[in-house]
Amino acid sequence: MSSSHHPPERPNDNFVIGPSPWAAVLVAFATMARVLVVDDEPRIVSFVSRALASAGLAVDGALDGMRAIQLVRARNYELVILDLLLPGMDGVSVLESIMNWRPEQRVLVLSALSDVESKVRCLELGASDYLHKPFALAELLARVRARLRQPPAPPIPRVIEAGGVRLDVLRRVADRGEGPIGLTEREFLLLQHLMFRGGEVCGREELLAEVWGFSFDPGSNVVDVCVGRLRSKLGSEVIETVRNVGYRFVAS
Repeated sequence: MSSSHHPPERPNDNFVIGPSPWAAVLVAFATMARVLVVDDEPRIVSFVSRALASAGLAVDGALDGMRAIQLVRARNYELVILDLLLPGMDGVSVLESIMNWRPEQRVLVLSALSDVESKVRCLELGASDYLHKPFALAELLARVRARLRQPPAPPIPRVIEAGGVRLDVLRRVADRGEGPIGLTEREFLLLQHLMFRGGEVCGREELLAEVWGFSFDPGSNVVDVCVGRLRSKLGSEVIETVRNVGYRFVAS
């Protein structure tokens, strides 16, 4: 990050750029996948780009939000690695713009902001993952690998109806008979998953994996927060809490 935000940060000193021990694994999953690295520190962009390139990925870099948005609209990226503290247009606004343009875009936030509020906000907007600085290169590459190996989402119906709720999958809005109700990206994905599993209990680990793409619990209450927002928009009776297990959509 630039000094206007906080003192420059540096990856751990024991990092070595060159053939990565993760290279073979990454290449096996994503040969020549294209990744965009967005950070206002040129040395961070260079460091991360060289590490990814050594793992067999095609990499582009952007030093500000507007350039990142231009690139995302011009090219198809399997993954965007995005900093939040950017000059001009901040990273959260960039993330929101990217997800509005391409809702299926995978975005890994890489930021010095480590507070839960920042994490939850980015995940709610549609980010696939969140890693805070300073970071370990091995962990970053592992997370990139996890994001790139996720299969494309299977075809889904245009409209899902259950429990008095109508979910328009293309417009990403819900309706309980009183007009469209806007949803954030994660609210939509969570509601869609619960409706598909209507009547069945969905555990927290399942929801973290299917909606947020996590293979582990990030240690935040992101699921509970998202459920609370859906209840405030659709009614508390729509989603039932199953104590110590998870949640289920009330389909009847």
